[in-house]
Amino acid sequence: MTKIDDTLDAQIRSLTGLVRKADVVADDVFIIGHPKSGHTWFQNLVAGVIYGVDLEYTPYAVVWDLVPEHNWPYFKRYSTPMFFKTHDLPKPKFRRVVYMLRDGRDVMVSYYHYLKVTRKQEGKKTDFLKIVQGQQGIYPYKKWHEHVESWLANPYQAQMLVIKYENLLHNSVAELQRFCAFMNVKRDPAFLAEVAAKASFSKMRDKEKRHGLEKPDWQRNDWPNWPKEKHFMRRGEIGSYKDEMPPDVLETFLRDAGETLRKLGYL
Repeated sequence: MTKIDDTLDAQIRSLTGLVRKADVVADDVFIIGHPKSGHTWFQNLVAGVIYGVDLEYTPYAVVWDLVPEHNWPYFKRYSTPMFFKTHDLPKPKFRRVVYMLRDGRDVMVSYYHYLKVTRKQEGKKTDFLKIVQGQQGIYPYKKWHEHVESWLANPYQAQMLVIKYENLLHNSVAELQRFCAFMNVKRDPAFLAEVAAKASFSKMRDKEKRHGLEKPDWQRNDWPNWPKEKHFMRRGEIGSYKDEMPPDVLETFLRDAGETLRKLGYL
């Protein structure tokens, strides 16, 4: 940073309490995975399990303040470790990682619906086939199977916990206990069950209707707010690809990702 940048940064810290996204420490935890693998859900669960907020009444803006996007230029450090959401590929700075894993076919369906909304805001059309081929997306990342394989290889030897979306849906308490063990924190199973219940798909969708999906005030200009007439929490089901993924798109996806799906028990 230049001297001017340092001066501005010092003023921002002094006036707002915000710190730069580069100011992460080795103990910080990154919630990572391909887009639409359950990150928003897990951000809510972390806010409930770690910070103890009542998820039924806590707006998303507060959740995202506690568990921010790593690509935002600034964040508020409420604790160490902090928890960040990102879709990045492996980097040396990611020392502690919760990797969110979901059936790639369901991921692609959810991703397609997400991109239909965001690309429409930009005046662009969305092609499902191009999405699975890695030609359209919100980030310049690899295809689903390449993202997954990159992280399973764990090239920088991060301390990593893999959480399957499907397991988290079927047995939330057991998966949250694994997360607590990873974080070396103690939480009563009854408490975890209550957190999971208040972060259920129906509860999160109700909260979206009440509060919308606005970001923290200090990040409002980072990307457009989700349109109120569209549900961000769409279905959240396992196997949605069966009635939403056209045969030609599924065939193309399996050609690339079939081996990874089989290795992970999805085929």
